[in-house]
Amino acid sequence: MTKNWKTRTTLVHEGIRRSQYGEMAEAIFLTQGFAYDSAEQAEARFIKAEADEFIYARYGNPTTRMFEDRIAALEGTEDAFATASGMAAVNGALTSLLRAGDHVVSARALFGSCLYILEDVLGRFGVKVTFVDGHDLDQWRKAVTPGTKAVFFESVSNPTLTLVDIRGVAEIAHAVGATVIVDNVFATPIFSRAVEQGADVVVYSTTKHIDGQGRALGGVICGTTEFVRKVAEPYMKHTGGSMSPLTAWLHLNGLATLDLRCRAMADSAARIATALEAHPKVAKVLYPGLPSHPQHDLAMAQMGSGGTLIAFEVAGGKDAAFRFLNALTIACISNNLGDAKTIATHPATTTHQRLPDDQKVALGISPGLIRLSVGLEDAGDLLADLTAALAAA
Repeated sequence: MTKNWKTRTTLVHEGIRRSQYGEMAEAIFLTQGFAYDSAEQAEARFIKAEADEFIYARYGNPTTRMFEDRIAALEGTEDAFATASGMAAVNGALTSLLRAGDHVVSARALFGSCLYILEDVLGRFGVKVTFVDGHDLDQWRKAVTPGTKAVFFESVSNPTLTLVDIRGVAEIAHAVGATVIVDNVFATPIFSRAVEQGADVVVYSTTKHIDGQGRALGGVICGTTEFVRKVAEPYMKHTGGSMSPLTAWLHLNGLATLDLRCRAMADSAARIATALEAHPKVAKVLYPGLPSHPQHDLAMAQMGSGGTLIAFEVAGGKDAAFRFLNALTIACISNNLGDAKTIATHPATTTHQRLPDDQKVALGISPGLIRLSVGLEDAGDLLADLTAALAAA
């Protein structure tokens, strides 16, 4: 029977597997392997394991499978494979699909580790990669050819919050039979329905909003059963990129409050972005929820929200940005995001430090740029903290 559950119900109940004890909380199956009733059963399981039959934790686990079922139901995909980190998900989705000689078109505004996979890892193995400005559909049209195997982009780019028109790029890619792979971490599965808009494969760093407490690394690849089980899973399980059962249990509990947390954080982010835009020591604010954002209309159509992250430029460059960061008392200086705690990041010297200066300039990563991941603290307290820190800048 098809479940017509709303998001919050899905996030609490989907995928539950109870043991004979009828536990209310999802069980943690901390086991590496599984015993068989007979040699014949072991043989049969290695030939074809059924939905609730498991062989080895690297191949699958009841706790991990609960998480995969729940995130797939939330994202609107047929299946999902949980990975050891967000980068394991990105690497797995791309590397499992591509072979030497294949062509990929990617947005150039990406997290540094994503760029490393595309430029260094895939390039080393003979995959041809063409980079485009993700927001420019004309560049996608020129770059995508009949031989293109896949396109890849962040639906909202890190750290400058530039959006890619998922539906527009998907139409271009699907016209030549290319697979659309979307890193959707900034949009979150709460504010984006990338599959409905044309994405074939969606990856998340579950380390971010889904965990939401800064506890454990994780990731997930969402897509069709064909892609997840026949393309991604063989690569992931044999190369060791699977999620641990303990992480899956933590992230299952994170999913239960994901909708509540993301909406509260986005509400605070909108209030803070509006205030920052009027501050004399802030040279520029980039927040998709603001009417001043160049892609505000697309953000509202694609996400219905500005999201939980703000990028803004402190007037005075790196020195002023560092003074600002060092004066914060509530917001933490870190390079994570999507946490219950508000986090301030200086991308030019941390997450995107390895990029050459000309690439930073091209991407808008200026010396004064701050990426703010808004947490669950009181918005008024955060504003007071940010205002005091800007005075120190």
